[in-house]
Amino acid sequence: MPALNVEFSDRELEDLRQIAKERGTSMKALVREAAAADIARHRALQEGAEAFRRFFATHADEFAAAFPDDEPPGKGEGRAA
Repeated sequence: MPALNVEFSDRELEDLRQIAKERGTSMKALVREAAAADIARHRALQEGAEAFRRFFATHADEFAAAFPDDEPPGKGEGRAA
């Protein structure tokens, strides 16, 4: 499995040691779990954003009718300088 060397400040390293000790796990496992959780959260946010984009595209006309003031000006309707 590929590895990654990560540098921490002395304070961060001490905090990691303490947290790992409190949780009864290794520092390596603690850092790996934190990274895995962040990856999962990032993927979930991406999936949620894509679901919203699909929903919005499907219902664009309804949004335009409900919020006409938020619609961008149409072509040729630009603001006067």
